[in-house]
Amino acid sequence: MDLSTLPLVGPLLHGGADLLAAVTATLSPVVGGLAAAITVVLLTLAVRAALVPLAVLQVRAERDRRRLAPQLAALRERHGTDTQRLQRAMQELYTNEKVSPLAGCLPVLAQAPVLSLVYALFTHASIGGATNTLLTATLAGVPLGHSLVLVLTSPLWAHAWVVLLLLAVLAVVVELTRRANLRWNPAAVPDPAVPGAAATAAIGRYVPFVTVVFAAIAPLAAAIYVVTSAVWTYGERAVLRRVLA
Repeated sequence: MDLSTLPLVGPLLHGGADLLAAVTATLSPVVGGLAAAITVVLLTLAVRAALVPLAVLQVRAERDRRRLAPQLAALRERHGTDTQRLQRAMQELYTNEKVSPLAGCLPVLAQAPVLSLVYALFTHASIGGATNTLLTATLAGVPLGHSLVLVLTSPLWAHAWVVLLLLAVLAVVVELTRRANLRWNPAAVPDPAVPGAAATAAIGRYVPFVTVVFAAIAPLAAAIYVVTSAVWTYGERAVLRRVLA
């Protein structure tokens, strides 16, 4: 199915392709073959800069949850294994304190359409019947439309180090971000009396690395977006937490 023929998606794909192509053409005389990859980086930085107000709300919400941590711990101790009563009590506390437990998701949700657009732009051979010239762009010999899996199973396997390096950087940044988050808002110790609490905590330890898996199976352009966004997130939170603490 050609997504570019859909009423709402088509104009977005056309506009996104034209924008990336125009910026790439502008940068090409200066940076040569790196132009397309740098264009994706600049797009990511522009999106993240526009989302700074949401990041401020996110860090403020984290600060408020840290302030409420003793009360939340008391609620867990009071209600024990009664999950429903605990959830109601926690929701009442958040409401009374005017704290949104969902504020931390805002930057991720706001980026989803842009990341989806980048993904679509580098996975379609044609857009509206015209050849997608973005797919000819490369980074160190790897087409921006290729994923790690495709690179490893093609004659380009010798260039897989490019994607592997990006994934390694992403894994390190994800781990650093996870540790910084734990220092800012320490996770509650799993209650042995609550069924599945230990397993949930163990799963939560590795959930952040889902982005690394996504970057490995997504087009290289989408992986560049994810890595750039992850680095921005790490630096942004470090700054905002100092300012808003």
